[in-house]
Amino acid sequence: MAAKTATEIAQEFAQGALSTAPVIILGSGASAAHGVPGMGALATHLSNAIPPTGWTPDEAAEWAKFVARLEAGNDLETALQAVRPSERQTQYIATETRHFLLPSDLSVLERLLADRRALPLSRLYRHLFDSTHITLHVVTPNYDRLAEYAADAADLSTFTGFNYGYLQNRARNTETRIMVGRRATRTVSVWKVHGSLDWFQDADSQIIGVRSALAVPSRFMPLMITPGIDKYRQTHGEPFRTILSCSDNALETARAYFCVGYGFNDEHVQTKLIERCHRDSVPLVVITKELTAAARGFLRGGRCRRYLAIEDGPAGARAYMHDAQDGFDLEQPLWRLEHFLDHMTGAPA
Repeated sequence: MAAKTATEIAQEFAQGALSTAPVIILGSGASAAHGVPGMGALATHLSNAIPPTGWTPDEAAEWAKFVARLEAGNDLETALQAVRPSERQTQYIATETRHFLLPSDLSVLERLLADRRALPLSRLYRHLFDSTHITLHVVTPNYDRLAEYAADAADLSTFTGFNYGYLQNRARNTETRIMVGRRATRTVSVWKVHGSLDWFQDADSQIIGVRSALAVPSRFMPLMITPGIDKYRQTHGEPFRTILSCSDNALETARAYFCVGYGFNDEHVQTKLIERCHRDSVPLVVITKELTAAARGFLRGGRCRRYLAIEDGPAGARAYMHDAQDGFDLEQPLWRLEHFLDHMTGAPA
């Protein structure tokens, strides 16, 4: 019998990981593939934004310092960590971020209305639910709603920690599910650790979800954690404290991880994942346009015992595994989710 090729070994590894209904980690690259801008484009938008009148001299000075760091080439997170924006400046950044991202988010929804197969993530969900599993967990720092749109297109329920309906209050029970008779519907639980385009909070700390909101509701502000020094302080309040707990629980009990466009640059997401890849040899699959320095460092550093990582390459894709760290070429662009599903799973489109 002929020895298995590297491609066949990679395929078997991917199939084994996906058969366990892994926790899915969606990074900004997963959204960028569908036209949602990333942090670089957002940084450019903020550097060109005209701040509102009425800021104090100290606020104006902090903003000028922030913009200067962006213009010097610092990434958004580094630039925001170097300054101390006031509370209203933090709210301004969140509002501008929502204003900038929302059109792209809605454009994805429009494409999905025209073609229910527009998001390969829907296809992934259906493949993973071709089993006895009734819940999938998605963990993401993204603000957009592609994970929820994809579930809708696949005729699956979603749960984000909020009750169902147009005016969504926070769910008291994080196991809330839609019931059909005595059976819970198959549900994609989307744990959005940095907030969402449709979450809002007022001055009295009332928290609501309004999925249909185009403009920010009167008296409310977007409930989104932006990069910077307040990032970790904000996670101690609700709904983020509960969302992070649910995310940690999903990551702690996962039998495998599947990362799409994730760069391993967020401690809110990856801490549990890294611990379990090292301690329990939980298999990890990563597909992305380009592996970040942080991702390469983690994968090659010895703490991840079983992994498959695929990025763009001259032959179509370049793959790396725990026992093939120097990598090998793949003839198809398997770093793209739709091609990955075609060749690694055979899941129907």
